[in-house]
Amino acid sequence: MKLFEVYQLWDIEPVKGSDTTLWDKNGEVYTDLYGGHAVISVGHCHPHYVKKLSEQLGNLGFYSNAVQNQLQKDLAARLGRICGYDDYALFLCNSGAEANENALKVASFHTGKPKVLAFRKAFHGRTSGAVAATDNPKIQAPFNETANIVFVPLNDLEAVDNELAKGGFAAVIIEGIQGVAGIYEPTGDFLNGLRTLCDKYGCLLILDEIQSGYGRTGKFFAHQHHGVRADIITMAKGMANGFPIGGVLISPAIKPVHGMLGTTFGGNHLACTAALAVLDIIENENLIENAAKIGEFFEQAFKDDKAVKEYRGKGLMIGLELKEEYVGLRNRLLFEKHFFTGAAGAGVIRLLPSLTISQETAESFVKAWKEITV
Repeated sequence: MKLFEVYQLWDIEPVKGSDTTLWDKNGEVYTDLYGGHAVISVGHCHPHYVKKLSEQLGNLGFYSNAVQNQLQKDLAARLGRICGYDDYALFLCNSGAEANENALKVASFHTGKPKVLAFRKAFHGRTSGAVAATDNPKIQAPFNETANIVFVPLNDLEAVDNELAKGGFAAVIIEGIQGVAGIYEPTGDFLNGLRTLCDKYGCLLILDEIQSGYGRTGKFFAHQHHGVRADIITMAKGMANGFPIGGVLISPAIKPVHGMLGTTFGGNHLACTAALAVLDIIENENLIENAAKIGEFFEQAFKDDKAVKEYRGKGLMIGLELKEEYVGLRNRLLFEKHFFTGAAGAGVIRLLPSLTISQETAESFVKAWKEITV
């Protein structure tokens, strides 16, 4: 049997990692400023993370949600305190797409309505409901097509108002910062306007913080830069540093009913242990503050850069839109300078490093960038 080949792969195979450093099978050394799509939040193989997971695996790796699991309760309590939503409830699943799928389902259950408003260029995942709310027909099968999803432009409150006024909307779903689109931010006025319109029309506000959450922007959630409060928040990528997990924070106004949601693997012992270890490291090493500090350094370093058409983002969620003559720079950074970065199309380089990134590492990247854009 061979693999079902749906990924375009570089001919590089990492076999070892430490913080922001990777080694491939040939012993070549790379610096990771992408973290596997913003997943590596506390560095590769952090000693505390490895210790906690190893200890838990020696005790119990898994049992289903038919029994008590104190680790789930510990995670909910810790997460609520750190993220500022301590009165909300936590539902645990296995991925960002699942988190959004369950968020949309909860909103529809709660309101009794079928429709969802989403935004142009949005990405919310690849499962049925999540991909329907993703503005990319290339990854939607005929099975995913539905009249229940309506797209409007980002930062256009008038368009939102016009659609919600038609009725039938369970929720508005929006990314804290659009990631796959190329790092586009909703404005503070827009997010607060969405909150007002959702209240006016009796629908829920869902903040997809799967990529932009967990301290990446210098706040625990990106929407917290703007003082808005969501009804439902979804999380995943940075939550357990590579161990599969997803989470949905749900307002106390929404009441659970036995059986309305469910998962076999979600909230298992290893996943919760990994997530708790990540929160330990974020707090003990002041990583949210570090994300803000290094983000400010990058913003200043790329100000007026000859290769950059526009710098977008907050903290360590960065989009560098390239001038046309520098398209292709990502491959040069990888193969000439050994820096892993991300992309949004050919023209935007995305930086999504571990929140542990040092000033020295950030400076080394800027130096390498300048050397190949002279």
